[in-house]
Amino acid sequence: MGKLFGTDGVRGEANRYPMNAQIAFAIGQAVVYTLKKERPRPRVVIGKDTRISGYMLEGSLESGITSMGGDPYLLGVLPTPGIAFAAQSMRADAGIVISASHNPYQDNGIKIFSGNGFKLSEKQEEAIEALMLSNTLHELVPPVKDMGKAFRMDDVNGRYIVFLKNTFPRNLSIEGMKIVLDTANGATYKVAPSAFWELGAKVETIHNSPNGININDGCGSQHTDGLKKAVVESGAAIGLAFDGDGDRLIAVDETGREISGDQILLICAKDLKEQGKLKNDLLVSTVMSNPGLRVACKKYGFRHHAAKVGDRYVLEDMLRLGGVVGGEDSGHMIFLERHTTGDGIITALQLLAAMVRSGKPLSELATLMDIYPQKLINVDVQRKPEICTEPDIVAIIERIEKELGEEGRVLVRYSGTQNMCRVMVEGPSSDVTEKYCADIAEVVKRVLG
Repeated sequence: MGKLFGTDGVRGEANRYPMNAQIAFAIGQAVVYTLKKERPRPRVVIGKDTRISGYMLEGSLESGITSMGGDPYLLGVLPTPGIAFAAQSMRADAGIVISASHNPYQDNGIKIFSGNGFKLSEKQEEAIEALMLSNTLHELVPPVKDMGKAFRMDDVNGRYIVFLKNTFPRNLSIEGMKIVLDTANGATYKVAPSAFWELGAKVETIHNSPNGININDGCGSQHTDGLKKAVVESGAAIGLAFDGDGDRLIAVDETGREISGDQILLICAKDLKEQGKLKNDLLVSTVMSNPGLRVACKKYGFRHHAAKVGDRYVLEDMLRLGGVVGGEDSGHMIFLERHTTGDGIITALQLLAAMVRSGKPLSELATLMDIYPQKLINVDVQRKPEICTEPDIVAIIERIEKELGEEGRVLVRYSGTQNMCRVMVEGPSSDVTEKYCADIAEVVKRVLG
């Protein structure tokens, strides 16, 4: 058994190691045994997205938790941030999410929140992994009389919707606003339409008929063509696309143009700044953000900090530096005074609040930030050696960095959740940027693909 936890829990192809029933069972056992240091009978909430493999993993986690003397509370289909909310509001000891986020249905994943609604630290994950690798879990189970019981929760959706609505300012209204939602046939397919409808919006929803294998399939935050068309045809004020587990948001303006995560961050941070609520005048994003974001932050009088890629690192730097808003261009954003983790619906509500408060359409607000030429190519790879150990890749990167000089930059990194290498190039023009990015990607594919 090799290393299990990546940058966002354990992830892989469902029904294959490490995303199989045996590993899920062991995770359930290890989590409960670790929690027993604080409470003799730990309570763990479990939620999932709409993947067909979620049933198998849910059952395995339930078995592992009960076998070690914990009580699992089964929430059913619920967005990842909803599971974090449930763990916190129910005063549970942990929350376990079964989801592979924006990945295709073949994949699945398991990530863990502590009872306070924050994701486990790398140190805590390492402790759980070490316990699993020790091959001693079978020796640690309690006698039958001390095994746990499972409970199914039927009212969590309603409580989560109330929580979401309370993040929208009471002095503002979206009554009658026409909104199109794309729920990616994923975890938001029930709660998102209800939340916006209960706030008074006129809601049209697409891709909200999950069948276990259509999650993220040509829809959601990574595939917005259908949403663009629906927004224009319906004359909506905005389109909102979530990913499969509901922690990301990408928006479409009233003209049918996609608005990036960086642009949403800038709009919301500027709105907070104008209200005097942008704590420490700070916006946190990642090194993958468009350089236009940094320029815009300076223009509007607040600081910008670039964290390592991954919402875990964005959150760490927000807490360390005292920031209240941060996120990634991919649409994963954290509003720390609203929730402990990224929440696509909360992000959408903060964006709508900025629109209502400004009285401007999203297309106009999007112009607050200039998008600099940037190209990203994802290359499927068979292995993930350190980039610096591959001479051909190092050589092409060094050559292009030299040719770009101060007019651009190159960033080549592996995905933390998929067998993929991300090649990003920023440059002085779209043509130059695309050519250089393609040149690097071709070498990466030849060497690692």
